[in-house]
Amino acid sequence: MSLTALLQSLRPVLNPGVFAFCSLPAGNEAALPSCLGVFHEAEGTTVIIDEEEAVRRGWPVLFRAAWLTLTVHSELEAVGLTAAVAGALTDAGISCNVVAAVNHDHLFVPAASGESALRVLLKLQQDARA
Repeated sequence: MSLTALLQSLRPVLNPGVFAFCSLPAGNEAALPSCLGVFHEAEGTTVIIDEEEAVRRGWPVLFRAAWLTLTVHSELEAVGLTAAVAGALTDAGISCNVVAAVNHDHLFVPAASGESALRVLLKLQQDARA
């Protein structure tokens, strides 16, 4: 699918809730199944989890995020989608952490910027359709 077609079909959705990025020391990966995302690095394990669950577990919250999903089916080899989305959010002054999954791209923006990010993405989709 071309970049234009992907942008025309973004269909961004703001998922309910606040999500936490936490860092756990290496070897402290007990009970991770409830995590939305997990990435193992040499320095420790990064987890993305519902903020309430992170607090309940006593994990330090390093980043509070709103979670948006681009519901367009984007191939992992698609070229330019991440750059286009990140560029639009950058122009709006919104930081973004992208997680590409098999079927969709997921964006994590500061919790207070979720609605603003959604508006930016809807405008990006609208502009691509024009």
